[in-house]
Amino acid sequence: MLRKTKASEAGHGPAKGSERRGFGRLRQERSGRWSAAYTGPDMQLHRAPWTFEYKDGAIAWLNGERKLIDLDAWTSPEERAVTKKTTGQTFGEFADDWLANRRTRRGEPLKARTQADYRRYLDRHLLPTFGNLPIKSVTEARVATWYEGMNAGTPTERAHAYQLLRAICSTATERKVLARNPCHIGGAGRVSRAKHIRPADVSELEAIAAYMPDRLRLAVLLGAWCAMRYGEIAELRRSDVDVQRGVVMIRRGVTWPQGEATVSTPKSEAGIREVHVPPHMLFDLMRHLDEFTQPGRDGLLFPSSTGRHIHPRAFGWQYHQARVKAGRPDLRFHDLRHTGAVLAAQTGATLAELMARLGHSTPGAAMRYQHAAQDRDKAIAIALSRLAAGH
Repeated sequence: MLRKTKASEAGHGPAKGSERRGFGRLRQERSGRWSAAYTGPDMQLHRAPWTFEYKDGAIAWLNGERKLIDLDAWTSPEERAVTKKTTGQTFGEFADDWLANRRTRRGEPLKARTQADYRRYLDRHLLPTFGNLPIKSVTEARVATWYEGMNAGTPTERAHAYQLLRAICSTATERKVLARNPCHIGGAGRVSRAKHIRPADVSELEAIAAYMPDRLRLAVLLGAWCAMRYGEIAELRRSDVDVQRGVVMIRRGVTWPQGEATVSTPKSEAGIREVHVPPHMLFDLMRHLDEFTQPGRDGLLFPSSTGRHIHPRAFGWQYHQARVKAGRPDLRFHDLRHTGAVLAAQTGATLAELMARLGHSTPGAAMRYQHAAQDRDKAIAIALSRLAAGH
């Protein structure tokens, strides 16, 4: 939640511990949050009416104030606060309330990572422009101007910020705060894949796994052949593995929304699933349980040196070295999941079977892998013709 600070004060020079910039200044408070201030056209020092969880949010607020000055549309934050009292709830207040009380379709609180993502989009992209505006002043024209001013070079971030704005305004419309949702930009909320993923072949997977440290080799195999997410793998415990049935049970995942490991259930019911391990992996799985897994039913399969979850950065450094040595520096860890899905599709798996194996609740994502398999089948047909021509 946003925390109120003193609205404004006159001053000369930056406060102790603050960071000078071309416009305004930043300061990290003892709480770890960031405050921002600047000297306005009236030569008075004006502070942001709230502190920010992320430094980027404070920078974005300063940029928004600078834009108002450049457009000759600036009034002091204090004057805007007075206007707010006479015109009703601001967008920032409504958005804070929305985030604090948002629930999933099943009526459950948002996952910690989802809430952290929404908070970041608010601080970086929405509050600097709309935060102090009365919620009723968020119009189609203002939304269009804001969207056009966003960085087109980060299409995923742009689309997610727009999706969040649309969701908040949708709630405002349902509550009769807005007469209609002002977010009507065609295609603005769609996220297109910015990076074309070339799945790894079997020999490349074997090479990457071989270059990993022994205690982490199985993680690569699970990521590829079982199409598991890193958070699902990092949270696996001894009780989640049934060697007799050759099954790994995925019931939880771990994320690091605030830098600390947070364990929770998957976002959807489809994420809770059993994945059969390909038989050629069973020896590696049993060896890993014997040599590297913590003792006891709750022992982690992949503990860190301190016995905790392995942070993605620590694992990622090891994986980066392995993929470079294997000649696939482009293959991110999550791309292994894509590889596993394509391999499963190539076996003839139906859309429903792919959805179950990957833990997808909607068919859209799984369809991508079936299309990839069809593309591969075309390549196989061409190769067969070459064999026929050379016969």
